[in-house]
Amino acid sequence: SMRMGMGQVMLLLLAACTVVPDRDSLLNVCMDAKHHKTKPGPEGMLHEQCAPWKDNACCTANTSLEAHKDQSYLYNFNWNHCGVMPPKCKRHFIQDTCLYECSPNLGPWIDQADSSWRRERILHVPLCREDCEQWWEDCRDYVTCKENWHKGWNWATGTNRCPWGSMCRPFSQVFPRPKDLCEKIWSNSYRYTTEQRGSGRCIQMWFDPAQGNPNVVVAKYYAWKKRSAGMETEAPAPSGAAGALPWPVLVLLPLAIAVLLDGAGSCG
Repeated sequence: SMRMGMGQVMLLLLAACTVVPDRDSLLNVCMDAKHHKTKPGPEGMLHEQCAPWKDNACCTANTSLEAHKDQSYLYNFNWNHCGVMPPKCKRHFIQDTCLYECSPNLGPWIDQADSSWRRERILHVPLCREDCEQWWEDCRDYVTCKENWHKGWNWATGTNRCPWGSMCRPFSQVFPRPKDLCEKIWSNSYRYTTEQRGSGRCIQMWFDPAQGNPNVVVAKYYAWKKRSAGMETEAPAPSGAAGALPWPVLVLLPLAIAVLLDGAGSCG
């Protein structure tokens, strides 16, 4: 019938005549690392602080549970290497682990890694100012013996211990400013920014899932920025505008349908 033919024409048209970019390799992705899923998706039972990611996560429920343990199987990493880390400080490290393991919005900052336990890592993720400053504030009285927690530990016992000859010193001495903590502790995984939560320009470690995941729009902005470096193109709108058809499709659709119905049967 005519109506059915029309529907098929529209489907064909959308498939063949519009140059809509294929799946974006920087958006909604999981990095190739030790515990990450290959693709993000819903997880019913993410544990406590990892729960905000349950609608779309790169971590499994088991990973989220382990992220909360002092001595988890994830990396055999011991938070209490200079005495017991206070809970108000530890919650930031748990949240940082949840973001790293669970977030599908870190694509624009995924970089090659040359370590035995992961092929990819994150580099220079722009962290919201409040997230970094609160982390530093809540941990300033804890003590540590190292500035970079990624490397240089003594692993002789199977867990990280302070290297021989190092001293346990207050966080506020090891990391004099919030920027030092956020940028140095995981060898530049994060970048300190003065952007604020809700600006759409920085990644939040902490967010209320009831309001949606604010990092989706941030990833879109930086993915666009990465691609259009040096090109004059329009930035993606903060929200709402996503998902609409590109304007050339809307303009050419009626014309193309007319041409197809006329029997020309091709897209020019």
